[in-house]
Amino acid sequence: MTAPVSCRCGCVADAAAAHAIVLALTADDLDRALELGLAGPLAPDCAQCAPECRQRLRTARDARLRALAARERYRARETRLQRRAAERAAQRTGAPAAAAAAAEASAPQAPVATAAPPRPALPAAAAAALARAKAKAAGRPPD
Repeated sequence: MTAPVSCRCGCVADAAAAHAIVLALTADDLDRALELGLAGPLAPDCAQCAPECRQRLRTARDARLRALAARERYRARETRLQRRAAERAAQRTGAPAAAAAAAEASAPQAPVATAAPPRPALPAAAAAALARAKAKAAGRPPD
C-alpha cells in the first residue's frame, strides 16, 4: 500500500491518486495528470479534500473531456470534408465509377444505383443557338 500523499489543500487522506493528479495540475503537468487517470471513466476523488480542491479537479477533468470530444468532432469533420471533396472531384472529372465508389464507402448499406447517362455539355436551347451562330458565320442557312 502506498503512503498518503499530501494534497495541495493540506488533506492527508488515503487518496494518493487524486492528490497526485491535483499536484500534477498544480505543476501544470497535464500529461502526468492524464497518465494518473484525470480523464479516465472513474477519475479518483478525495472526499476529505477541501471543496475548492475537489472542484478544481472536477473542472480540470471536465475541460479535458470537452477538449477530447472537440478533437473527435474535428477529426470526423475533416474526414467528412475529404470525402465530399473526393466526390466533387470525381463528378468534375466525369468519373462515375469513382463517385459511386466514394458514395458506397460512405454508405455501405445503400442500394447500388445504375449510373445516369452522361449529360450533354450544353442545354438543348444553347446548342441550337450555337449551331445557328456557326451557320450564320459560315454563310450558309441554318439546319
